[in-house]
Amino acid sequence: MTQLVWFRSDLRSRDNPALWHACKNPQDSVIGVVFVTRQQWQQHGLGERKMQLLENAMQALKTELKQLHIPLLIIPADTFADCNQTLQRIIIQLNIRSVAFNIEYEVNERRRDIEFSRWCREQQISVYKFHDQCMVPPGEVRTKQDLPFKVFTPFKRAWIQQADGRIGAPLPQPQPRDPAIQNALAGLAGLQGNIPATNTVADELWPASEDEAHQRLNQFAEERGRAYKELRDLPAEDATSRLSVYLSLGMISPRQCLHVALSHNKGRLTGNTPGFDTWISELIWREFYRHLLVAFPQLCKHKAFKPDTEQVPWRNSESDFKAWCEGRTGYPIVDAAQKQLVAEGWMHNRLRMISAMFLTKHLLIDWRKGEAFFNHWLLDADLASNNGGWQWSASTGADGVPYFRIFNPTTQSQRFDADGEFIARYLPQLAELPAAARHQPDNLQRQRCGYETPIVEHKFARQRALDAFKQTLTTANAGENNDE
Repeated sequence: MTQLVWFRSDLRSRDNPALWHACKNPQDSVIGVVFVTRQQWQQHGLGERKMQLLENAMQALKTELKQLHIPLLIIPADTFADCNQTLQRIIIQLNIRSVAFNIEYEVNERRRDIEFSRWCREQQISVYKFHDQCMVPPGEVRTKQDLPFKVFTPFKRAWIQQADGRIGAPLPQPQPRDPAIQNALAGLAGLQGNIPATNTVADELWPASEDEAHQRLNQFAEERGRAYKELRDLPAEDATSRLSVYLSLGMISPRQCLHVALSHNKGRLTGNTPGFDTWISELIWREFYRHLLVAFPQLCKHKAFKPDTEQVPWRNSESDFKAWCEGRTGYPIVDAAQKQLVAEGWMHNRLRMISAMFLTKHLLIDWRKGEAFFNHWLLDADLASNNGGWQWSASTGADGVPYFRIFNPTTQSQRFDADGEFIARYLPQLAELPAAARHQPDNLQRQRCGYETPIVEHKFARQRALDAFKQTLTTANAGENNDE
C-alpha cells in the first residue's frame, strides 16, 4: 500500500508524527506532497523573503527525504482549494488509501482540512491527523470551569501539570525505505505539473537546513541557556536562541526544543535552572497563543480579543505610520529595531514590545497595521505568535498589558541597551555620540548626525493614549450597565 504524507508547516524529517506514522509499516511505499501556494501566502501577507525561505525549506526537505528513498512532490497551487483538488487527483491516480498530516490551527487551514477530510471519508480513504505544533493539544488545558484560559500564568501552571512526565522523547528520523518498494512510485514527476524553476536564493542569515536548526538549538543550550534569564532582554547581546524562524517553518519542533532544554534542566519543566526555566516558559507562551487561536477563532479574523477595545479611536496618520515603518521616528531604540527587522527578517523580542507599543500608544495607530507590517517582514511570523504579541502590546488581547502601562522608549533604551551598542549598530550615524547621548540626542547632536527629531513628544503621546483608552472603556462600561 502507498502512504501519502501531506507536509505543510512541518518541513522536517525528524520528530514528524505524520511522516513517522506513514513509515511504520516497512512494506508500504511512502510519498510526500507539499504545495507552493504563493497566491495564498500573499493573501496572508507574507513578504517575498519569507516565501523564498519557505521554498528553500521545501527543497531542503526534498533532499532529506531523498536519502530515505521517499519522493517529495513540490507542487505549485494558487489557493488552498487548488491544493485539495490537486491532492485528490494524485490520490486517485496512485490509488492511495491512507493520508497523514499534521494539524494547522488557523481558520482557513482548518476549513481546508475539513473539506479534504470529508472528501476522503466519501472515498473511504483513511486520514490520520497529528498535533505537532503544540506539545499539549489545544482544548486539553482548561480551567476548573472547563473554559479556555485567558491569562498566561494560570495556563502555564495547568499546562505544566498536563505536560509533566507526559511529553515523550522526539521521534527519530524514519529508517530509509526499501528502494525496491519505492520503485512503484517511479515516474511521479509528471504529477507535479508545470513547476517553474525555483529561485533558490540562499539566505546567509537563515540557512534552510534541518541540521542548522539543531546546531543552533544545541549551541544555545550549551553556551547561552543558563544565562538566558539574565541576558535575554539585552538586544546587543547574542543571548537568545533565534530558533523562532525554524519553528515557524517547522524545520524543528517545539518538542525537540523542550527535550534539549529538559536535558539541561535535570528533566524539570520548572524549578531548576533560572535560564532554562525561563526559556521553557517562552515555549509555553508559544503554546498559549495557539490554544487561544483555536478557542477564539475571531483572532484569525483581525478582531481584538477584548471586544470593547474595537472602539479605540485609532489615528489614521499615514505619515506617522510610514515614519515608524522606515525607522524615522526620532526615537533611536525604535528606529534601530525597525532597521534590524528589515535587514535581518527578525527582531529581538524586547524590541518587538517596545516598537509595537510605540506604534499603538505613542502614535495611537491601529495594532492591525503594525501586525501586518511585522507579518510581511518577519521570517518567523506566524499568526498565533504575531497576533498575540501585538494584541499584548496594544492592550487589546488576552493577558495584554494594562492600557495605562506605556513604555517610555528612552528609559527602555537606557535600561536594556545601556551603552547604546545596539543603537550604534543599526543607526551608525549615532555611533560617534557618547553612549549616554545615543538614547535621546539633543537637537544639536541630531543636526550634526543628520538624525530626525522625535515625531511626537512622550508626555503628550502618553496622555493622548490614556485619554483614548479611558474614554473607550468608560463608554463600553456605560453601555454594559445600560444593557443591564
